[in-house]
Amino acid sequence: MQNVTDSFISLGHWPSAGSFGFNTDILATNPINLSVVLGVLIYFGKGVLNDLLDNRKQRILSTIRNSEELRRGAIEQLERARARLRKVETEADEYRVNGYSEIEREKVNLINATCESLERLENYKNETLQFEQQRAINQVRQRVFEQALQGALGTLNSCLNNELHFRTISANIGILGAMEETTD
Repeated sequence: MQNVTDSFISLGHWPSAGSFGFNTDILATNPINLSVVLGVLIYFGKGVLNDLLDNRKQRILSTIRNSEELRRGAIEQLERARARLRKVETEADEYRVNGYSEIEREKVNLINATCESLERLENYKNETLQFEQQRAINQVRQRVFEQALQGALGTLNSCLNNELHFRTISANIGILGAMEETTD
């Protein structure tokens, strides 16, 4: 019991700047407190992290659904373009004598324009998915960092009591006083 009392008394003692050594007293070091804080942080952080990930998953799934609707619209547009192509081909047979080469150019331009539209829509879908994933990751990182910081501040505030705070201030005033005397 004397050893426990000595370790609490030694908390108020600040070693001089010239000394260095390892503190092997488990009560004076703080691994138990740190492990408790980390355990609580992990236990409560899991639920928040799962909620954030579930929300992000729903947003990503919604984005995928929207992209699929855009894709369906593009397919419908492609079908309309194919119908128009069939119409152009029919007209090409009728006007073969007058302008066969010009109709062929319009057909190629129409197909190329439709393919480019599909490529743009596919690129937009992929960019949207990547953006949403990166944003989800960044929000989760920020949330975990905030929780860790709040936990650390809570632990730090709970560890400081008035007596320890008063001893720290007194020790610092003593050090400043000694420094002032040496400068004079």
